[in-house]
Amino acid sequence: MRLQSAVDYKLCLGLAYYLGNTHHAVSQKFLKFAIHKIKKMQLRKLLDSPCGLRFMIDNLCTHSSYSRKLLLESTMMYDKNSIEKSYSVLKEFYHIVENDENKNIIQTLQFKLCNLKDINNTISRLASSAVIDDIELFEVKNLALLSADVKNILEKISLDKIIEIPDLEDVVKILDPDGLRIATFYIYDSYSEELALLRKELKSKDFYQEDIYNRVSEIEDEIRAKLSEELKPFASLLCKTLNVLADVDLNLAKALQIKEMRLCFPTLSSDKVASYKGIFHPEVKHILEKEKREYQKVDITFGLKPIIIMGANMGGKTIVLKTLAMCQYLLQFGFGIPATAADMMVYDEIFCLTTDDQSINKGLSSFAAEMKNIDAVIKASQHDKKILALIDEPARTTNPTEGTALVSSLVRLLQEKEMSLVIVTHYNIKTYNNKCLRVKGLVDGKMNYELIETHEGEVPHEALNIAESLGIDPQWIQMAKETVIENQ
Repeated sequence: MRLQSAVDYKLCLGLAYYLGNTHHAVSQKFLKFAIHKIKKMQLRKLLDSPCGLRFMIDNLCTHSSYSRKLLLESTMMYDKNSIEKSYSVLKEFYHIVENDENKNIIQTLQFKLCNLKDINNTISRLASSAVIDDIELFEVKNLALLSADVKNILEKISLDKIIEIPDLEDVVKILDPDGLRIATFYIYDSYSEELALLRKELKSKDFYQEDIYNRVSEIEDEIRAKLSEELKPFASLLCKTLNVLADVDLNLAKALQIKEMRLCFPTLSSDKVASYKGIFHPEVKHILEKEKREYQKVDITFGLKPIIIMGANMGGKTIVLKTLAMCQYLLQFGFGIPATAADMMVYDEIFCLTTDDQSINKGLSSFAAEMKNIDAVIKASQHDKKILALIDEPARTTNPTEGTALVSSLVRLLQEKEMSLVIVTHYNIKTYNNKCLRVKGLVDGKMNYELIETHEGEVPHEALNIAESLGIDPQWIQMAKETVIENQ
């Protein structure tokens, strides 16, 4: 099932109340369970995940379209060593950008990286022994000169040992016979004494000399063929340089994002427990800050057993779930993590089942689609893989009696599996001695989104109080309160 929007309606319009006591009119939307099973997944295919990953990518300031292309085509990392290595490099970039004294040199580097273009087609033609034209020769020369410039900058900020830029000076010598080191190219007179004389002769003539002109064209073609032959052995090195420069751009952009958004570098857990301090959703935080409202960060810890998050609707539970999904994606793509501190696990498969907008006619009902998606989680749990499953309000579209039974049974079934399972629900369910958290709720008339441990397995009865705090019609709320008392 394809995820269709970066942030679902609850995130976009209900989020302001999540941590800010703001009133928004929320339209009625059809909701569905959307599954995102990630295995060798490209970042591009995750952009429309409802966790809000697109916000992070859109706010990543890369300076080359090629860098962004490589980023979107990159696949998730599943190996702990690979992840640690990527963060080791990123930390070195961060140490540079966090020092304001390096601001000018960073700007110079960014300016240079704007000249990085995707010339893979040119390199491919070169490798296949094709005779490349003047524009392609310019592209190769530009890359060679750019690599030298970037290498010099990295040396100044002590990053040259972290990112090794290939040496393309031999390429520069081939394409810059006059040693001007200017990012332009034409068939220079320096390549041929005969060519230089003929061009001089053409300029001295007041009329068109076809024979001279044709000979000039022949010599130029011969030079292009000779240059292409000389450059062919450098094809693989050119390709490597292209990608290394893109890595510089991406690491620089990620480091700046960490600084600007106040993200943290994660550690990788060695005791099968994930722990977050001060976790936050960057997009929600951004929206609330624009409205001059405070964002309340939360703490959460979970391991390889089910954890249940309970609370009334509009209590912020879904945002917590989406934030956990976003953090996991960011970790396995090598980004900063939106938290004060994060000790995280690496997973082989990630399932994020959350509400999303849908049309009515999809062939399956919301409930049927939801059940099939949860069934996929159950089937995956039967294999020897490390799994993270994040499930938002399972069985919400059926009657409360059966919904409660389904959720309780799901917890009981999966507690025997070595997997991380986080379930968000407003049902009163049996927890079977699994960890249960709830949103603290209304305190002195204000929502407190702190997650506190509970052993009751019962959702606080706060829906009417929340509705009252939103300024909902008081007569309606009062009648509802009286009905609750009558039914007790």
